[in-house]
Amino acid sequence: MKATGVLARALPSFPAYATPLDKASWWAWRVACAGVLGFLLLPILVIIPLSFSDSSFLVYPIPGWSLKWYDNLLTSPEWLRAAKNSFIVAPAATVIATVLGTMAAVGLARTNFAFKGALMSVLIAPMVVPIVVVGVSAYLFFAPLGLVDSYTGLIIVHAALGAPFVVTTVLATLQGFNQNLVRASLSLGANPLTTFFRITLPVIAPGVISGALFAFATSFDEVVVTLFLAGPDQVTLPRQMFTGIRENITPTIAAVATLLILFTTTLLLTLEWLRGRRR
Repeated sequence: MKATGVLARALPSFPAYATPLDKASWWAWRVACAGVLGFLLLPILVIIPLSFSDSSFLVYPIPGWSLKWYDNLLTSPEWLRAAKNSFIVAPAATVIATVLGTMAAVGLARTNFAFKGALMSVLIAPMVVPIVVVGVSAYLFFAPLGLVDSYTGLIIVHAALGAPFVVTTVLATLQGFNQNLVRASLSLGANPLTTFFRITLPVIAPGVISGALFAFATSFDEVVVTLFLAGPDQVTLPRQMFTGIRENITPTIAAVATLLILFTTTLLLTLEWLRGRRR
C-alpha cells in the first residue's frame, strides 16, 4: 500500500474535469519536448562512446574499447601545451572580467545619468557583435601595438568577451539589494571600500560567482578570436581541436570533447547550485 501511494504521487494527476483530449494534449506536449531535447543532446552525447574506441577513425559501430586516446591526450606535447595555455588565458581573463564587470554593475546600479542606457548597450556589445568582427577588429587594433601573438592581447580580448556576462548577472543580483544596508554602514563610520567588501560583496557573491563562471566558460571555449590573435605558442584547446579537425581527425579529439562536456556540465551544475543559494 505504501509503494502504491508513492507511485500515485509520482505519476501526473489531472483535474477531475480534464477531458481525454486534455490528457492527450498534455502527453503530446511532453513527448514533443522530450523529442526536441533528445534531438539537441544526441549530437553531443554521441561523441562520448567514440572517445573509448580502439579504432583510429570516428566510426560506428565501435569495433572495440580502449583508453589509448586519453593516454595519447595526456602524453602528447601539443595537447598538453594547448591545455596549459587554456588554463593560463581563461583564469586570467576571468579575473579581469569579474573585477571590471562587478565594478561596472555596482556603478550602474547606484547612479542615474542621462546616457545610462547607451553605456549599458556599449558594455554588453561584445555579447551581440559577431565574434568574427571582434576578432578582425582586435587584430587590426593590437597589431600596431605588438600585442598579436601574445598572452596579453589574448587575455585582454577574452576578458572583454566575458565582462558583459558579469555585468548582467551582477546587475540582476543588485535589483533586490537593499541600499539601506550601505547607508547604515556608511553612517556608522565605515568607508566605501570597507562597506563594499563587508556588506555589498557578500550579498551579491552568488551573482559575481555566476558571472565569473560564464566568463570562464566563454574564454575557455573561444576559438575565433584565438585564431586571429594567438601565435604558435598561445594555441588553446579549442584552437588545437580546430586544427586537428582540419588536418587529421583522430579519436583524441573525441576524448578532448568528452572532457570538455564533463567540465561544462560541472560548471552548469555549479551555476544551478548558486542560483538555489541565491533564492
